[in-house]
Amino acid sequence: MKNQDSRDKDAPLRADIRHLGRLLGDTLRDQEGEAAFSLVERVRQLSLAFHRNQDQAACAELQGLLAGLALPQTLQVIRAFSYFSHLANLAEDQHHIRRSRAHAMAGSPPRPGSFAHALERALARDVGAPELLDFFQRCQISPVLTAHPTEVQRKSILDTERRIARLLDSLDRQALTPEERDEVDEALRRAMLALWQTRLLRLTRLSVMDEVNNALSYYHSTFLHRIPRLHIAVERRLAATTAAWPEGTELPAFLRPGSWIGGDRDGNPYVTAPLLGQTLRAQSAVALGHYLEQLHELGASLSTTTLVRDISDELRALAAASPDTNPHRDDEPYRRAVAGIYSRLAATSRQLDHVEAPRQALGVAPPYRLAAELLADLDILHRSLQDHGGGLLAQGRLMRLRRAVASFGFHLAPLDLRQNSAVHQRTVAELLAVARPGCDYLALDEAARIGLLLEELATPRPLASSFIEYSTETRDELAVFAAAREALERFGAQAVENVIIAKTDGVSDLLEVALLLKEQGLLRPREGELAVNIVPLFETIDDLANCGEIMGRLLGLAPYRHWLRSRGDLQEVMLGYSDSNKDGGFIASGWALYQAERSLVELFRREGVALRLFHGRGGSVGRGGGPSYEAILAQPAGAVAGRIRITEQGESIASKYGNPELGQRNLEVLVAATLEASLLHREHDDPAEDFTQAMAALANSAYGAYRALVYETPGFEDYFWESTVITEIAQLNLGSRPASRRQTRAIEDLRAIPWVFSWAQCRLMLPGWFGFGSAVEEFRRQRGEAGMALLQAMYRDWGFFRTLLSNMDMVLAKTDLGIARRYAQLVADPVLRETIFQRIETEWGHAVRALLEITGNPELLAGNPLLKRSIRNRFPYLDPLNHLQIELLQRHRAGATDERTRRAIHLTINGIAAGLRNSG
Repeated sequence: MKNQDSRDKDAPLRADIRHLGRLLGDTLRDQEGEAAFSLVERVRQLSLAFHRNQDQAACAELQGLLAGLALPQTLQVIRAFSYFSHLANLAEDQHHIRRSRAHAMAGSPPRPGSFAHALERALARDVGAPELLDFFQRCQISPVLTAHPTEVQRKSILDTERRIARLLDSLDRQALTPEERDEVDEALRRAMLALWQTRLLRLTRLSVMDEVNNALSYYHSTFLHRIPRLHIAVERRLAATTAAWPEGTELPAFLRPGSWIGGDRDGNPYVTAPLLGQTLRAQSAVALGHYLEQLHELGASLSTTTLVRDISDELRALAAASPDTNPHRDDEPYRRAVAGIYSRLAATSRQLDHVEAPRQALGVAPPYRLAAELLADLDILHRSLQDHGGGLLAQGRLMRLRRAVASFGFHLAPLDLRQNSAVHQRTVAELLAVARPGCDYLALDEAARIGLLLEELATPRPLASSFIEYSTETRDELAVFAAAREALERFGAQAVENVIIAKTDGVSDLLEVALLLKEQGLLRPREGELAVNIVPLFETIDDLANCGEIMGRLLGLAPYRHWLRSRGDLQEVMLGYSDSNKDGGFIASGWALYQAERSLVELFRREGVALRLFHGRGGSVGRGGGPSYEAILAQPAGAVAGRIRITEQGESIASKYGNPELGQRNLEVLVAATLEASLLHREHDDPAEDFTQAMAALANSAYGAYRALVYETPGFEDYFWESTVITEIAQLNLGSRPASRRQTRAIEDLRAIPWVFSWAQCRLMLPGWFGFGSAVEEFRRQRGEAGMALLQAMYRDWGFFRTLLSNMDMVLAKTDLGIARRYAQLVADPVLRETIFQRIETEWGHAVRALLEITGNPELLAGNPLLKRSIRNRFPYLDPLNHLQIELLQRHRAGATDERTRRAIHLTINGIAAGLRNSG
């Protein structure tokens, strides 16, 4: 490892950033000339002066310089600073790994967020082996990858950046000779040159399959390799430290990533039944390709001969069934058995995915019907090795492969289906109108709809007929459910597990889906067999407030409870962080979510039904993001109970899972937090009544302040569309779905991703804090100093409130009013511009003062030195991209709509998002 001064732990990070910056500068100078290098340096210097000192002279010079650049020069500068953001991310990731290794080598105590720390806490509180075994038997942890319009990088870029990360890592881990160090440096220069000569973005419109393939790259690099390792590490830690832990215990697959990409149809017309099938085949091909590769390596390593060791009878039979007839391997039954397994899996790949194995099988063999059959054969290898002196051989690649098959099956990741409840309503209405002439389903009230749906669900008679010509929308919906049925038959019961209903606001929304499932045999009412989970998604503030009542009515329906038993008496409920935030602001949304969880936990406990909450978070704080460990621990008592699903989206996917080692650490955080939240009583599990009353008052005031600005201020829509990059996001086809649900400029119709993302791009982060300052001011006016003392006690003693403010601290620190004011200059109406920006600026000041007084911190991020360091190191080099984006927006809106200008804007969007790391 590099020599590190213990007094300056961040010195290696700064050295890496300088080194990568020098290499990038050298590459820029070599490829584009000294003038281009000097231009980038001048932009950097002026931007730095404005960033650190709000130097208006530097700002004016910068504006003049950028305005005078020709487009080729502009593109050079954008690419230089975009790549610097990417490289700074790599250096930070490597520093996290470096520090973790330093702690491990020093024998430091387990750190919060590690499984060792969580287990240590559990054992210290007398949680024993039986409780831990029970926890892991029911444990279900699922990060669910969702698409994001700015984060789909080309595989060429991802691969090159991973190569740079590996080279940085090699400098840390190895003692190199001068010649070897020169070789690494040359490899870094080569990778930097490849990066500079590679397009950052695709030239064509992003497709859903582009999004699918981008997500699959994280399975290749991280999930397939690191989840098995993490499972094994957890088992070994439990065995080593837990008294009376049953010897040889293997835990079920408790960590299973999921996906929305290719199944999320809400507002995306490009997600169709054929695409659903294509997505599942692509996922399956990745899983089976990994297994085939591992089997090839396994066969090479399992050279055990029967001349030295005996084998089990079941292994002898497995080897005898193999098509491998090479006489040189007559005494090597493990190799023969692996060759047989490979042949069967190759046939499976050909049958399921129409993909040939990378290496030809040794003979013809029947395909596996289920992943469980493959796992059973691998278990035969494992047991024979364990029982005949080969235990260590069973613990390596074979064990990791067995864990991978248990976790990923033939489907790789469960693919959720999601659609808006309004689409289901129209589809059911059309089916009923044809089958029951005169039935106007949409005209019925909620009670009448429920009665009619239950009547139809009581009979196996289908509504749809192949002889009827339905609308395109209805045909498409029926086709998707038919494709889901085929997927379950083809890839197994876990291929499609959940049907999510966006904008759920009544029981009928769930029964409509039940009816559509019945049409395709995915619900068999008489037998009480439901093949998938029907999952409501509560998104708005009002819907969150009503979700307990709605679910209570649903669980009170005898037929639904009958179907639920076939799903293990488990009901999933999804909570929408993004839309509730857009609806009511950060504080009101956070409180509404917390209250919704409490009401659901109590209801499900009373009804005797297991609850699994699905947290629809984005990468940004404004969409529910923030550190996962603190977020899970801040959940109300009973809300986790060993089961949790969380969406992962935007830059947070690359940030968390782009580096395999960091990916494993982030997955470990989810496991550790889930264990602690499920098994350990916390002081804040039952907040005092004065805490909840104060929080309700704050939420109410913050809601009013937020709504007054966003929905009640005349001209605010114009301010938003003119002062942010939302217009360009809507026009540039950055994602596979439109920015708005309808062709309007209304905030209500805008999707949450572009709403929050646009505020992040202009560095205001408004959805993550607006309303808090006004709420605290009002609370203090009503309660006086005693009110502030109460808020300080809430921060000290209540995990929910502390996490809420910690996340706000992060976005307030990332806000840059100087740059935001430059974006405000894009607003044509000077009165509107000044009126609204001054309100925003004033509220930001109130929010910062209130936050610091409540927390007792002298400045923002006083309690988060890592993020503070990150902002200090990287934001001066991020700012130029904002200044360039403003210049390009002015040109674009003045009529420069050529493709190169559009691409330059897209490059700035991508670079700023990469620099912020959690803006989506």
